[in-house]
This record gives sequence, structure tokens and C-alpha cells, in this order.
Amino acid sequence: MTLPSRLPTPVTTTIGSPIQAYLERLHARYRALTTGEVATYIPELGKAEPNWFGIAIATTDGRVYEVGESRQTFTIQSISKPFTYGLALEDNGREAVLAKIGVEPSGDAFNSISLAPETGRPLNPMINAGAIATTSLVAGRSAEDRLARLLAVFSLYAGRPLAIDDAVYRSERETGHRNRAIGHMLRNFDVLDSDPDPALDLYFRQCSILVDCRDLAVMAATLANGGISAQTGERAVRHELVESILSVMTTCGMYDFAGEWVYAVGMPAKSGVAGGVLAVLPGQLGIGVFSPRLDARGNSVRGVAVCTEMSRDLGLHFLRAPRSASSSLRGTYDLTEVRSRRLRSDAERTRLERDGGQVRTYALHGDLSFAAVEAVVRRVVENGAAADAILDLRRVTRVEDCAVIILASLVADLGAAAHALVLVGGERHGSFVRQLEERVVATGDPAGLQRFPDLDTALEWCEERLLATAARVPGATAVLAAHDLCVGLGPEALAALRPLLEARRFTPGQLIVREGDRAEEIFLLMQGRVSVSVDLPGGRRRRVATVSPGMVFGELTVVDRSPRTADVRADTAVECLALPAVALDRLGVTHPEVRMRILENLLRNVHRTVNRLSREVAALEG
Repeated sequence: MTLPSRLPTPVTTTIGSPIQAYLERLHARYRALTTGEVATYIPELGKAEPNWFGIAIATTDGRVYEVGESRQTFTIQSISKPFTYGLALEDNGREAVLAKIGVEPSGDAFNSISLAPETGRPLNPMINAGAIATTSLVAGRSAEDRLARLLAVFSLYAGRPLAIDDAVYRSERETGHRNRAIGHMLRNFDVLDSDPDPALDLYFRQCSILVDCRDLAVMAATLANGGISAQTGERAVRHELVESILSVMTTCGMYDFAGEWVYAVGMPAKSGVAGGVLAVLPGQLGIGVFSPRLDARGNSVRGVAVCTEMSRDLGLHFLRAPRSASSSLRGTYDLTEVRSRRLRSDAERTRLERDGGQVRTYALHGDLSFAAVEAVVRRVVENGAAADAILDLRRVTRVEDCAVIILASLVADLGAAAHALVLVGGERHGSFVRQLEERVVATGDPAGLQRFPDLDTALEWCEERLLATAARVPGATAVLAAHDLCVGLGPEALAALRPLLEARRFTPGQLIVREGDRAEEIFLLMQGRVSVSVDLPGGRRRRVATVSPGMVFGELTVVDRSPRTADVRADTAVECLALPAVALDRLGVTHPEVRMRILENLLRNVHRTVNRLSREVAALEG
């Protein structure tokens, strides 16, 4: 068997996350984008540093990636509207809320006075008129109680306590004349059934809640996770209400930019005039971007650009849904649990038992979307760059384009540590593999990406690289006294055995044992390597085991005189010692203790094989 060329001897180091590396490249590229202006119509907002810029991604299982000024606080502003809408639905029910506030896109700016002509009902809860009406529906015994409930719910979404920026609140209150006018119009149409000032005051405070970019991503991920915070495990909103919140975010969250946003980005989203943008990919992740420079529509210039590119690069458009086979990490195991079919010497087995945990296989199935790729590379990174990582793609149904970007970065990091990303079953996804290879060649060392048609050869390749760090001579000749068959035999026993052994030599590719033939001898492999294989349906063959010097083959059928159950062929030039079955029988008469020891050694080998197979079954089933 010919294995691909080796990488340099591996070294232990730490690798970074490809997702983090992607965000850092994105941040560096768009930091140079300086168009747009900071909002000044609320005086306190005008004090923001125009070059602040942060990006964060939070997954539904609690992982957060962040870059730039992701911990710089700012006020949430209109991004608060979906979360207050969810609270209003909780307190009043859908029918009562719909009676006061519609769900139709207005196509107008966020501060437009968009009311239904006959009823005065705001067109949706994302424009200011609808948001003020929504805030009036928050239940509570007093103004303080309503504020406390609102802050508590927002804190549940964020997974940490949030507070209000009093300076921005005062600035909002002192300059919010247009919102006051909207409030009085709502009172005129009985959308508000009492004095609008308490609702307006709570709305100003709601918009003044302090968050950072990481908070936005986590809050979005809570919605993506059906209303449960992955940070704390607490529920922020009932699961059945999340679809209503995300629906109005999709159609109305970006105001008069909503149609273009859905077309180009394709995620429910909400922007705020302090420079925040929040986006949700249901079931997978939340995104937060913060940059105070706004376009003419009041959306963060960098925020829109970053979300657009992320959606395109990572395949995040919500209409690009995975097929019925869901993406998931089916299981992982290392070389202490599942190894190749190559049989090893005691020294090699000991080394693989000790260090085999460094090489892990990641078995995937379903569609390989961003969420699935992220989960895999996170596990690889958490395992460190101790050795190679095997991705088993045989049960993957589709690979999204984002996998090329992310895995190419992982290959570069692994290659820098003299390790490799090993693909198994990639021939089913030829376009993906070609793109990945092209990107790896263009950006780094192509030896960091290896491909194998089956898991067995991939495992053997990784084993050989791991063993290469040990002091050993490839192709070394076994010594009879140390041979597996001769363990425990003293000088006199070896002297009785040696005359019974017949020397045999085989050339590479030569058939040594044929399936179905009569079993007449046991082979002690002294030098070279042989492989045991069986026929499969369709004319295919599968390797059962590869035997190295110091090991035995052909022994089981000799013991019970049954026909050979597999072919054995020389992989390299081979030297063997053959013990005829009749000679083994003769030992039972002349030296029964020697025959008994040989049979015990054979039984020990069988026991070892059974144990290994049991562990493999447990790992693969788990």
C-alpha cells in the first residue's frame, strides 16, 4: 500500500479558530470604509467616536466570536423594538396586540408617522409609532414596575444584567418632540387609551438601554435558539412567539431598506441609530455589528456591508435552508478508540494507546452548512494542534460554499503546526474539494490537506505520522525471541521450535494465502508488510488487516483446520517463517508445554483483537 507524502514531523502548538480569523479579515477590510455620518439629532449620540467598529457572532450553543470594539457600550435605540414587541405579545396575546398595531411594511423611514387612515393604527411595531404603541402594552403595576420588567427581559436575552444610560435618556426626552407628536396622535385615535407621557417616557428609557456588540449577537442568538439564552439556559420569550418577532423583523426591521436587505442578506434584522445592527439566522446563530457611521436611511454603513458579505461568504440567507437531512456532527473518536486495520507491534500499540488521543476523527452527516462547519472547527481548535484531524464526509449530503473559506483557514493553521486536515469520502463532493484545494494551494502549503477514499487508509496514514516521532527503523527485522508467537518461550523452547520453521520470501504484490485454500501453516512475519483482504459485493475488496514484522497471520484457520477465509498479499518485499500445522501437532507430543505456550499466545492475540473491535464498535455507535 502506497501512502501519500508525509508532512514534516508534527510539533505541539496551539491553533486559532478559522471563524475568528475570518472575522478579523472582515474587520480589517471594512475598517477602511469611512462613509456615513454619526447621528446628531439626539445630541448625546453625536459624541460617539466615528471609527468605533465591532463584529460578533454568537451560536445557538453558546459560542461567541468577536473582533474590534465589540465591548464598547452604546445605546440600543430601535434595536429594542423587537424585544419589547415580544414582551407585549407575552402580556396581551397576539389578537390584542394586532388590534392596536399592524404588521405591514411601511416603506417609510423609522420616524415616519405611518398610521392606517381609518383606524390610526400604526402599520407595524418597528416604526416609531408602532414601537410607542407597543411599549404602552407592557404590563405592570407602576411605571417603575414596567421599567423593571422591561430591563429584566432584555437582560434575559443578553445573558447579563443591562442598565440605562441616563445621559442619553435625558437627551432623548428633551429632544423627542416628534415622538411626542406621534404619541398624541396615537391617543387621538385611541391606540393609546390614556395619557401618552408614561408610554413615551418608557420608550425613551427603552431606547437608552446600554449594550455592546457582543450583547447584540447574544440577544440575536437567543431568538435564533427559540427564545432560550444559550449563555444562561433561561427562557426570555415563549417559543411560539419567536416566529412573530422574527416575521416583523424580516419585513419591517430595516424600514425602507427592508426589501433590499432581505434580497441581499436574507436574515431577520434590526438596526439602531447609535450604529448597531442585529441579525438572526434561525436555528443557527446571531450577528451583532456596531459602527456609528450611518447611511441616509439611518443604518450603519459598515453594519450593512459586513452582514451582506457574511451572508454571501457563509451561506446565511434564510431562504437557503438545509434539506431534510439536518447538519450535525455525528460523532468523534480518536486513535485509542478506532484505529486502522493495520496490526501493530507491542511497542507501536503502546505508543498509539498513549498518544492516540491526539488524532481525532470527526464523522459528519447531512448538509454541511455554516453551523455544522463551525461546530466541527470549534472542536478541532479546542482539541488543539496536537496532531492531524480527519473529517469523514461519507454521509454528508451537501457542502455549502462557506466550508471552503473556513476549512482553508483551518488547513493553514494546521499546516503551520506541521499537521494536516484529512478528508475522507470527498469524491462525492468534487466541486467543494476542488475549490478547497485551489484555495489551499493559493494561500498556503498544499501538504496540509490530504485526501483518502476510505477511513481505514486515512487512519493508517495518521498512525504512521504519529509513530514517526518515535525512534524506530521502518522495515526493521523481527527477532524470533521477541515475536508475538514466541512470548514466554525460553532458550530451550526456542531451540525446539526453530528447526520446525521454514523460511519463505515473497515479492511485492505476491499472493501468500488464497481465500478458500486449505490451511496448512502459520506465518511468522519477520520483515516487510502484508495485507489481509476479503471480497465484497460488486467486485470490490476490503482490507481486513495489515500485518507488520513481529506478528502472525494465517493462524486461526490452522488451529481448527478450516479453509482460509481471506487473501493475504505482500505489500512490500516480505520474509516469513512458516510453521506447518503438522509440526505444531508434533510439538504437542514432543514438547507439549511449548505447544501450549504458542496456543496461549495465539489466544492472547485473538483477545486483543476482540477488545479492539469492541472499542471501535462502541466509539462508532456512540
